[in-house]
Amino acid sequence: MSLTLLKAWTSARDRLKAVGLDSPVIDARLLVEAASGASRLELITDPHRALTDEQAAVLEGYLARRERREPVARILGRKGFWKIALGLSPSVLVPRPDTETVVQVALEAFEEHRHFSVLDLGVGSGAILLAILAERPNARGLGVDVSDDALAVARENAANLGLQGRAALLRGDWTAGLEGETFDLVVSNPPYIATAVIETLEPEVRDHEPRLALDGGADGLDAYRILAPEVLRMLKPGGIFVVEIGFDQSKAVEALFREAGGAEVRTVKDLANRDRVVTGAKNPLEN
Repeated sequence: MSLTLLKAWTSARDRLKAVGLDSPVIDARLLVEAASGASRLELITDPHRALTDEQAAVLEGYLARRERREPVARILGRKGFWKIALGLSPSVLVPRPDTETVVQVALEAFEEHRHFSVLDLGVGSGAILLAILAERPNARGLGVDVSDDALAVARENAANLGLQGRAALLRGDWTAGLEGETFDLVVSNPPYIATAVIETLEPEVRDHEPRLALDGGADGLDAYRILAPEVLRMLKPGGIFVVEIGFDQSKAVEALFREAGGAEVRTVKDLANRDRVVTGAKNPLEN
């Protein structure tokens, strides 16, 4: 008996539910759509369409990987973020909805038609930088990352989004080599998970995300100790910074940025009401 879209979806859902995944219905749908080439609408309007043997085999491979807790975004090699679609590789984090808070805070600080410059430190796939540039047509940005492989992903994403003309990408260790450059906005999602905590994370993160992008040192704050003074140095007077933090790091990260000279430093919560972003400004009177 042939495997239809509906049967594929329901059986995939049941398999993923059996191994205790949090979102088996959504995961199953995404994998069936990808394996069969069907759209979400076709899954509903043409549920009895049969999968080919080749499509069924691809779906089986996808499900086996998901049962081993490989994230759907890793299996498919792509992920939606804010209003853009991003390609991925093992060298970059899968962008999370939590990180959209960084984009939201940044966009609220710069109205749509304003000309401004953005620096993204630890650019990874380009998620934050490219989401901002996609929303602000007069903005230009520079993304810096220590990983050549991550930069290759970001370059491809920028090209696919038609943003390569406004997004420069540079290999570097945070702000090293950027002496004399200043920006209106500096954003970052640095590694902030304490080293010992990484082994306690869900397999999707622990086993499939690059450690370089996760490990924030013994207390998770190593990157912020470096970044706080450097971010303030890279900002133009009156410029804004927006950095992602762990849910329990607000006070510590705020203190680091205030000590570095940040003004109006505050924490913004994400949609789950958890502390997610520390933001502030450089005093407009500073040179």
